[in-house]
Amino acid sequence: MSERERAPLLELDSLDAGYGDLRILTDIDMAVGDGEYVAIVGPNGAGKSTAMKSVFGLTTHMGGSVSFRGEPIHGAESSDIIDYGITYVPQSGNIFTSLTVRENLEMGVFMAEEFPEETIREVFDYFPILEERQQQRAGTMSGGQRQMLAMGAALMSDPDLLLLDEPSAGLAPDLVDDLFDRIDDVNDDGTAILMVEQNAKEALRRCDRGYVLVNGENAYDGPGRELLDDEEVRQRFLGG
Repeated sequence: MSERERAPLLELDSLDAGYGDLRILTDIDMAVGDGEYVAIVGPNGAGKSTAMKSVFGLTTHMGGSVSFRGEPIHGAESSDIIDYGITYVPQSGNIFTSLTVRENLEMGVFMAEEFPEETIREVFDYFPILEERQQQRAGTMSGGQRQMLAMGAALMSDPDLLLLDEPSAGLAPDLVDDLFDRIDDVNDDGTAILMVEQNAKEALRRCDRGYVLVNGENAYDGPGRELLDDEEVRQRFLGG
């Protein structure tokens, strides 16, 4: 990815968040520039997914702010956040298994007045298997194909920011590179990406910038390649 100057898109400023009375995140700062690819990595239980869910209105806001294009969105409903231009692909339960591939994609824009034929063509360009299997029940697809379908449905609304929570979880190693390549393509075409990812080395290798969370707090941040080459980060979080 190029290191071009990025305009602010998403900003988390001193964010405290959790679930009910349970605080998970403390004083978190993050940002995603317009068109930027940002990864969140860290050990299990670090609060990575909670940070992402906080962007999409799925946690309890306890302090600080979440802003999109300079407008506060913390406290907003997820349905309203979609209208801002943000879509979210959770780690699991992210497709309608009883519906066909085509119907799942249509659900991505079920509130639209007119079906975006141009957008579904772009989705098929990213994921040709979805075009080939439009009439197949989503529940009969492989794990990798389901993940591509979930991403395709999220892209149907042509978002400015795509949130991906552990996209490679449970996939066979030979499918992971292919999925990451497709995420790269989506970002190269101008969609900003914020991704939580268990495969930290690969995420940092590909992203513009990364954040390492530990115990719900910022531990490290910087360009992905610099974090990947940082000896302390490697020893503590990347297996040396």
